[in-house]
Amino acid sequence: MNRLSGALLGAFLAAASLSIDAAPRLEQVAEFAIAEANQGVGIDKDHFYAVNNREIAKVDRKTGKLVKKWEGPKDGPVIHLDSAMVMDGKIYAAHSNWPFWPMTSSLEIFDAATMEHVGTHSFGIRYGSLTWVDWHDGHWWMGFANYDRLIGPNKTPYGHKVNTVVVKMTKDFQTVQMWTLPKVLLDKFEEMSNSGGSWGPDGFLYLTGHDPAELYRVRFPKAGSILELADVIPMNIRGQGVAWDRANPGTIAGIIRATKAEREAGGKHKVTIFRFTP
Repeated sequence: MNRLSGALLGAFLAAASLSIDAAPRLEQVAEFAIAEANQGVGIDKDHFYAVNNREIAKVDRKTGKLVKKWEGPKDGPVIHLDSAMVMDGKIYAAHSNWPFWPMTSSLEIFDAATMEHVGTHSFGIRYGSLTWVDWHDGHWWMGFANYDRLIGPNKTPYGHKVNTVVVKMTKDFQTVQMWTLPKVLLDKFEEMSNSGGSWGPDGFLYLTGHDPAELYRVRFPKAGSILELADVIPMNIRGQGVAWDRANPGTIAGIIRATKAEREAGGKHKVTIFRFTP
C-alpha cells in the first residue's frame, strides 16, 4: 500500500509539473489598425506603443486612438527602431542601423508620458543588430540579430544568422552570459533572424522571427550555449516584435505588418492583443 501511495503521489507531482510548464494557448482579445505598427509594439496598463523605423505612436489600448507620437528626422541618428519594452514610465526601444554596414546598435529610451527621447546607450558593432530588449530577474536581456540576407559588403550575408545571440547583461550593461539559437529556429527564420523577445509571466523567454505567425517558448540549457525550443505557439502576427504586459500578467501584444498589396488597397499595419487561456 505504501509503495502504491508513493507511486500515485509521484504521478500526481509529475502531472502537476507538466501542467505548470504546459505551453499557453493564446486567445485574441483585441485588434487595432495602426499605421506605425511596422516593427514592434510595447504595452503598459493604459496604452500600447506602436513602433516604426523612426516613430513610436502612443495609443489608448481601449479605444485605439492616437494619444501622442514621437518621430525622428529622416537625417537624424535614429535609423531603425525595432521592439519596445515599457517599464517604470520609460520606453526602452531596440535600435540598429539596418541595413547599413557595419552593423551598429543602441538602446533608445523615451519618457512614456511625454514621448520625449530621454536617453541612449550604444553597443557599437559588438554583437550585431539589436532587435529586442527586456528586463528580467535583475538583468537586461537583449537579442542581437545577424542575417543571411545578401546585403552585406559585396552582396555577402548581413552578419550570418548563426551569429544571432541572446545576451544577459547587468543593470549597467556589462555582459554576463550569451546564448545562440537552435538550428530548428534558424531554419524557420530563413534568410532573416530573431526579431522579438519578451519574458513571460511563466518564467519562460518567448521569441519571434521576422515573418512566421508563431511564438517560440525557449528554455536555457543545463550545459552548453544553445537555447532549447520548448514550444511553438500559433499567434496572429507576422513575426516582428512582441511584448508581454507587465501591468496585466498573461497579456501579450504583437503586430501584423501589412503587405505592400494590402497597403496599396488602403490597409494598415495592426496591433493584436492576446490573453492566456487554460
